[in-house]
Amino acid sequence: MTQDTTSATPALPEIRRVRHELKLRELNVARVEALGPGFAAITLHGEALADFTSLSFDDHVKLFFGEGETQARRDYTPRRFDREALELTIEFALHGDGAASNWARTAKVGQRLLVGGPRGSMIIPLECAWHLLVGDATALPAIARRLEELPAGARAFVLVLAEDADRRAFTSAAEVHAAWFDAPEALLEALHDLPLPGAHGFAWGGGEATLMARVRALVAAKGVPRQLTRISAYWKEGVAEHHENLE
Repeated sequence: MTQDTTSATPALPEIRRVRHELKLRELNVARVEALGPGFAAITLHGEALADFTSLSFDDHVKLFFGEGETQARRDYTPRRFDREALELTIEFALHGDGAASNWARTAKVGQRLLVGGPRGSMIIPLECAWHLLVGDATALPAIARRLEELPAGARAFVLVLAEDADRRAFTSAAEVHAAWFDAPEALLEALHDLPLPGAHGFAWGGGEATLMARVRALVAAKGVPRQLTRISAYWKEGVAEHHENLE
């Protein structure tokens, strides 16, 4: 009798998608904290948060600024949620002249903000062999949240395009290899040259649309399965409201 010694192909990590009941919540600003010259962390409070759920660092809530025909809507990452205190913290980039950044620059305690969602969560196993996180400054809240979630023994490769003023120290129990870049081409070159471990990991990206399309192509060229990739265009040059999943 011949024994089959062929090793089985390792199964892909299971990515779970969970839908949430869509709900609009009117919340009040509880705290405004500066995170350097380019970011502010604004904590919102309200009884409506009693049933709020955010299960993934990739989640997005929709924020509503203004009213009527001029109302602007923007997607943001729930950076931190404290159910006991009924507090939701969101980090705002203060760059440029936009509805969200302008609101955040002048936000005061007690000010109201309408928040919708999240619609759902994509839950990525913490046990993935490695985690690749690529983005520009707008992705920093999601990247920071993910690194805080990773356990000891996990490995993370982080590539970020950001100005010196936006760079920060990450907190994580995982083994983190982080690199910062001043230009898109430098980030893309580093991603091209980055050797990824052989076991199955997860590749995530968030940032400007053109940059993320090129990140997606490089990740695919490295052989990362589409099921283990999530690349999102958070914004697009010249477009006021843009959010697109490239996967």
